[in-house]
Amino acid sequence: MFVKNKMVSNPFTISPDQTIPDAHEIMVKNEVKRLPVMKNGKLVGVVSKDDIERYSPTKATSLSVGEITYLLSKTKISSVMTKEIHSISPDALLEEAVVLMRTNDVSFLPVVEGDKLVGIITASAIFDAFIELSGFKAHGTRLTIESNDVPGMMSKLTSIIAEFDANITNVAVYGGTQGKSTIVIGINSLNTVEIEKSIEKEGFVILYKLQNK
Repeated sequence: MFVKNKMVSNPFTISPDQTIPDAHEIMVKNEVKRLPVMKNGKLVGVVSKDDIERYSPTKATSLSVGEITYLLSKTKISSVMTKEIHSISPDALLEEAVVLMRTNDVSFLPVVEGDKLVGIITASAIFDAFIELSGFKAHGTRLTIESNDVPGMMSKLTSIIAEFDANITNVAVYGGTQGKSTIVIGINSLNTVEIEKSIEKEGFVILYKLQNK
């Protein structure tokens, strides 16, 4: 799956010359936690709710409410934003976004095509995509199967399921140890008792079964 399939297009943005109250208002009104900072059509930074809180006076301050309001109204986004930008292409794979987020300890990436901001991708969107790809909530049965890690085992497993005229909706393979792999396979049926018997007869071990009605 590509970044463009899960990104938020036309995201809310802010100018570096706007102020902390401006950013706070946009975030609260639109229920977002981060804003790309744009200047003359180009991405120049990112400002988050955490950035704003770091630069805002704490409750222990001796400043009056009026003084705090004045201070914040004079603080431009350019002085609080993160200027080191990690961005990604809309044509990149979601896995690439995950690696980039993990490597740089961020939970949000601007999506850039050339010099143009076309969207944003968040960790939450990637989690949703992972759930979708895994078929965890899909109707049917998900079997977690232990298999010998040898050539032809996947073909053998899918052939067994095909014999029962059942469709495979999702497949994930996790490398294991001691010559074993774990295969998670989704089947579009709740009636899988006979399929399970055939799978186990061929030497596979069913570790877990999940059904969604």
